Amino acid sequence: MIEFKNVSKLYDNNVKALSEVNISIESGEFVFLVGPSGAGKSTFIKMLIKETEPTVGEIVVAGKKLNTVTRKQIPYYRRKIGMVFQDFRLIPTLNVYENVAFAMRVVEAQPKEIRKRVPMVLSLVGLSHKYKMFPNELSGGEQQRVALARAIVNNPSVLICDEPTGNLDPETANEIMELLEDINRAGTTILMATHAKDIVNNMKKRVIAIEKGSIARDTARGMYEDEN
Repeated sequence: MIEFKNVSKLYDNNVKALSEVNISIESGEFVFLVGPSGAGKSTFIKMLIKETEPTVGEIVVAGKKLNTVTRKQIPYYRRKIGMVFQDFRLIPTLNVYENVAFAMRVVEAQPKEIRKRVPMVLSLVGLSHKYKMFPNELSGGEQQRVALARAIVNNPSVLICDEPTGNLDPETANEIMELLEDINRAGTTILMATHAKDIVNNMKKRVIAIEKGSIARDTARGMYEDEN
């Protein structure tokens, strides 16, 4: 599903963000990406969504070699990937239904399909009753649920979450993690970058730790930090 083959990234200021990274993530896995700030997690994610390119090495996602994806093809490639961010990134002038539907309109989905799919995912995230409300009328947890609905409405094969619980209280964060588990159980591959040690330790999923641009640890059912 996701494969990094000897991937390194050297920025123009001679900062080496990643160094000879080799990683394989299978379809249907739930993987945490952890490490201190500046370790290379953001670069890892930016490469997956074609925001930046590796200096050397090859990245393959769902059988597609990313170095063969042209600039014009990037929007089409990204349709297969859902993204959830710490700051929600909802459109303030659109209500809940419209925010989720917008993701389908971008990929030119048929109106009939939009009318069918949007209520379905809003029901999944528990927001059917708030479909007419605007982002500023929702709690942080509810806004993140909308962001999740928007990320999965086009049925992506991969869901990338960048600190999705960073702005949430612990109880709400746990609710979001339960939703992510449900989405994963339905077959979506999930890669989540996080600093939330408690969440990682409680979930007992695969943990990939990055330190100074290199893979420091790759552990099935792992912890945020080595137990020693």
